Amino acid sequence: MIATMLTIMIVLLILGFPMMIPMIAASIVVVLFFMPNVDPMFLVQQMMEGISSYVLLAVPLFIFAADIMSTGKTSKRLLDFVGAFVGHLRGGYAITTAAACTLFGSISGSTQATVVAIGTPMRKRLLSVGYKDSSAIALIINASDIALLIPPSIGMIIYALAAPRVSVGDLFIAGIGPGLLIFGMFAIYSYIHAKIYNIPRAKKYSWKERWNVTVKALFPLGFPAIIVGGIYFGIFSPTEAAGISVLYALILELLIFRTIKIPDVPRIALSTGLVTSAVFILVAAGQAFSWLISYARIPQMLTETVLGSDPTALQVLLIVAIFFFIGCMFVDPIVVILILTPIFYPAAMSAGVDPIHLGIVIVFQAALGSATPPFGVDIFTASAVFNKSYLDVIKGTPPYIVMLLIASVLIILFEEISLFLL
Repeated sequence: MIATMLTIMIVLLILGFPMMIPMIAASIVVVLFFMPNVDPMFLVQQMMEGISSYVLLAVPLFIFAADIMSTGKTSKRLLDFVGAFVGHLRGGYAITTAAACTLFGSISGSTQATVVAIGTPMRKRLLSVGYKDSSAIALIINASDIALLIPPSIGMIIYALAAPRVSVGDLFIAGIGPGLLIFGMFAIYSYIHAKIYNIPRAKKYSWKERWNVTVKALFPLGFPAIIVGGIYFGIFSPTEAAGISVLYALILELLIFRTIKIPDVPRIALSTGLVTSAVFILVAAGQAFSWLISYARIPQMLTETVLGSDPTALQVLLIVAIFFFIGCMFVDPIVVILILTPIFYPAAMSAGVDPIHLGIVIVFQAALGSATPPFGVDIFTASAVFNKSYLDVIKGTPPYIVMLLIASVLIILFEEISLFLL
C-alpha cells in the first residue's frame, strides 16, 4: 500500500501535476483498492473538515492585508526607515535588507511575498553600492525566511491546524526569538562580508532626515505592534488580529497614504482569493491524506522504525528537523507541515517535547527548506521576479544555509530561544 501511494505521487509529480493532485489521487486509489470497508466519500468529508477550522480564517485575512500594503507604499517606507539608521554602516544595505524582511514578515507572514515586496527595491540598492548580483539575491531569499517565523506566520497557522490543542497566539510569540536570532546572524555576516570585500558605504542621513523617514514609517511600524501586542496582552485572538490587520491596512493605504483607491480593492481581493484558494486546496488535500496515513497506522510504523521504541526529546527533534528540512527542499512547506506533523507529533509528545517548541522547530525547517536547493520555493520565486537563471540564484546561498543550519541546532538545543517570551 505504501509503495503504491508513493509511486502514484512520484509519477504524477514528475508529470508536472500540482501537489494537491498527487495527494488526492493517491488517497483515492489506496481507499478503493486497499480499504474496501471505507467509503470513498469519507475522503471528501475529511477535505471539507480540513478547511472548516476557525483558525484558517486568519490566512486569507493576513494575505489580504499584506497584498493591500504591498500594493501601496508600506514596503518603501519600511526600507527608507531602516536604511536611514543603518544604511551608512559597513554592510548597511545588506543589514537593511535583513531588517526590512523581518519587519515586512510581520505584515505578510509569507516568504514569497517578502521576496517580491522587499527584494525588488533592495536588489537595486545592493547592486548600486557594489554587491554582486548572486550575493544580493542570496541575501534576499534567505532573509525572507524570517517572514515565516515573525508573526503573523502562515506556516504557524498551518502547524496549529495539524497539531491538536496548540495555541496560534503562543506560536506567534515564540517565533519572535528565532526570527531575531537569524536577523542578528545575518547582520553580523553582512558586516564581515562588506569589510572583506570592501563594499562602499551608503550616505549617512542627517538627524532631520531620519526624523522625516521615521514619521513616515510610524503607521507601517504600528502594524506589528498591533498584531504582536494585541495577541501578547490577550486583547484579541490571532484570527481577530487578522481582521483588524485588514482594517488597519485599508485605513492606511486608502485614507492616510492614499496610495490605492476604492476601485483597486476588488482587484487586490481577487489576487488574494487566488492565492488563498491554492492554500485551501492544499490544506483540504493534506487533511484527507493525513487521515489516510493515520488510519493505515503509517505514523506508528515510521516512528518505530526511525525513532525506536523509547526516543529522547533530543532524538525526536533532530529526526523531525531532518525530515522537514529535506521535505521542504522538494515540496511546498504547507504540504510538508500538513503531512509530516501528524506523523511525528504523537512521538514528540510522548518524549516530552513542548508542542510550541516543536512547532517552532518545524516552521524553522520549513523556512530553511524554502530557500535551499534543489527545489526550494523561494528560489523559483526569485528566479521569476529577478529574471535570473536557477544557477545564478543559488550561487551565493551556501553561507546563509550554513548560518541557518547553525541557528537550527541552537533552536533545537535551547528551547528558551523560542519560549522565553511565553
